Amino acid sequence: MNIYRSMLVLFVLVAGLNSVWGQDASNPQSSAAPQTEPSQPPVPAYGPDSPAPTINDNPPISGIDMPNLQPHAAPLSYLQAGAHVSESVDSNVENNLGGSQVSSITDALGSLELQRLWSNYDLSLDYLGGIGYYSVGEVGLRQIEELGVNQKITWKRGELGIRDAFSYQPEGTFGGAYGSVGTEGAALGGQSAFFGGNALGALGQVPRIMNLTLVDVVENLTPKSSVTVTGGYGFVHFLDNEPDAGNAFIGNTQITGEVGYDRVLGPHDQGALVYGYQGFKFSTQIDFHSHVIQLMWGHRISGRMDFVIGAGPQFTELDLNGSNDLRITVAGRASLRYQFPKTSLDLSYDHYITNGAGFFSGAESDVARLTATRPMGRVWTAFADFGYSRNTRFIPETALQIAICTPTATNPNPGSLNPAECPGTIANTYDYGFAGAGVRRNLGRHFKVYASYQFNELSFDTSFCGSTGPCSRISQRNVGTIGLDWIPRPIRLD
Repeated sequence: MNIYRSMLVLFVLVAGLNSVWGQDASNPQSSAAPQTEPSQPPVPAYGPDSPAPTINDNPPISGIDMPNLQPHAAPLSYLQAGAHVSESVDSNVENNLGGSQVSSITDALGSLELQRLWSNYDLSLDYLGGIGYYSVGEVGLRQIEELGVNQKITWKRGELGIRDAFSYQPEGTFGGAYGSVGTEGAALGGQSAFFGGNALGALGQVPRIMNLTLVDVVENLTPKSSVTVTGGYGFVHFLDNEPDAGNAFIGNTQITGEVGYDRVLGPHDQGALVYGYQGFKFSTQIDFHSHVIQLMWGHRISGRMDFVIGAGPQFTELDLNGSNDLRITVAGRASLRYQFPKTSLDLSYDHYITNGAGFFSGAESDVARLTATRPMGRVWTAFADFGYSRNTRFIPETALQIAICTPTATNPNPGSLNPAECPGTIANTYDYGFAGAGVRRNLGRHFKVYASYQFNELSFDTSFCGSTGPCSRISQRNVGTIGLDWIPRPIRLD
């Protein structure tokens, strides 16, 4: 079934590409593209110490950066603060299997965005933090923190990037953000599924710390060729994950490296050869290494379209019961980003070995996501967000773990006295999907109000129940949200 799902997602990508391919020779998009902020940007802070930096409209496809499809604004240095409040009604606020406890979530957050430009340096910082109140006695107040940092150093033929994305969340974030703001993935480009530091699915209200640090270098060898080198370190740490708390999620760390050679093939085309390395280490004392070789192709039209696809073999070395096991699978990714005259579309698909989201010590994952935004008049904007991940256990449970942890009629809660004996879950696969949509309205120059709805579902396969017969193995959530954003005029920094 994984092969059929992968083929289906790739077919959707190719079909989407074909639908816009015939527009390649059309005129550039209308200058009436929507503004993302109601406030006017400050005057560019140019001068002897901060000249306008060069914008790369077509960065290497093997790197982290992606081209900007929005109309180019003048480069500037600024500081912008914001405040955000929202109220949500959740049909399963504790995110339990089979749960149906309706309750509310109140978020009060502050944000800060900084961009500082120098002649050869570019610093960007995005912060979002505050509290969320869950009107359930067992949950209550929860802290929310997100921070994205991106420091670039440029020279005549290349650049160095230092990036970090940190989050402290009361639950998982893949499809879990019901509001209108957030820094998740802001510093990572479009390859966070490969580099880690994330969780593709969540169960229960278990706070977690996630972080991903990346260092990347781009060097242009000739006007038509370049090399990219990226190194990353990511981790996921679950809090309140003690045996007497009834939780046994699997924490992990991941070291990643990637080297690519890019070649310009034409006015709109690039090709690349990429080697990637993934090193996983889990709290279950399991670790393994993986090597990926991919051929990539990209088709880009400045300011309008960005299509990238890559595929190749993935070689994973496992040490199972003292014997080496080499597994060969297929890894790949594809993305289509298109800026229509009014609608923005972003469709992506990834197939890699991932960290297992605390359920497995490694998983073979298919991850697909679609986002779209469209203005509806002068002050209204509609948005939609869809995501799906299917995750298959990569390392089988040992015979001892199966004997201890498999639910039976006489022992429906194995490991309940010591959940550390049964980390993660006994299931072989899990699926996590979400679908959401909403509208946003500008209220004057500095305020926005929005309303949204989102449906989430987490489901394990039947092996989750062991030999107990039918059991609760699905968690569903319906969440409706209204919120208000206050974003004042940016402060110019000279």
